Amino acid sequence: MPDLIFSDPRLARIYDVFDGPRDDLALYTGIADEVGAASVLDIGCGTGCLAVLLAASGRSVVGVDPALASLEIARAKSSRVTWIHGDATTLPPLQVDLATMTGNVAQVFLGDDWELTLRGIRGALRPGGHLVFETRRPEARAWEGWAETTHRVLDGVEERRELLDVSLPFVSFRHTYRFPDGSVLASDSTLRFRSRDEIAESLVACGFEVVDVRDAPDRPGREFVFVAQTAGGLGVSAWPASTQ
Repeated sequence: MPDLIFSDPRLARIYDVFDGPRDDLALYTGIADEVGAASVLDIGCGTGCLAVLLAASGRSVVGVDPALASLEIARAKSSRVTWIHGDATTLPPLQVDLATMTGNVAQVFLGDDWELTLRGIRGALRPGGHLVFETRRPEARAWEGWAETTHRVLDGVEERRELLDVSLPFVSFRHTYRFPDGSVLASDSTLRFRSRDEIAESLVACGFEVVDVRDAPDRPGREFVFVAQTAGGLGVSAWPASTQ
């Protein structure tokens, strides 16, 4: 089940406000240009920020998310995107050029659902199609910045974030929101921090070849950005392997 922060209608409506400017999305639109993607599948599309950008550039875009409340926000943004309530394991027949997972969506898969998701994506890509996603580097220890409660107030809504538990590779935390009417909603989340080698091995096991591992330009040294291609599809675009 999606975390409450995505699936509760009141929280979904304020998600974009607290998420702020999406400086991370330029990386994905740039890669879509690099690989010449005319069709894109956005897994865990949330409130649709990337999907809307890609559709505005003339691409055919499918956005899929298991959180209906977030998907309703996305649907209100654009009718040019095909919005699907579900996940990568429940997709209709597709043959897209590129699949994306932004916002560290890759980390919400805690167990076997990770490989099931990769296999679902693999089945939705055309031969030679690409997958790109980001995930936090475990060695950067992002959770240390979450160790103390953080506090923000935007549009009259108070947000507090606190670290709950670190039992690597799992890290759990809580967002608590207090609304102007005094009501309070709390959403607990758990992420899995995978090593570069672990991710690469899982991609290969699910029918991909790792083409490149990049740095996230807006978060240098903190993220792995994996670019993979369906196995056997290399050769047209010879991407150098990154040493980052």
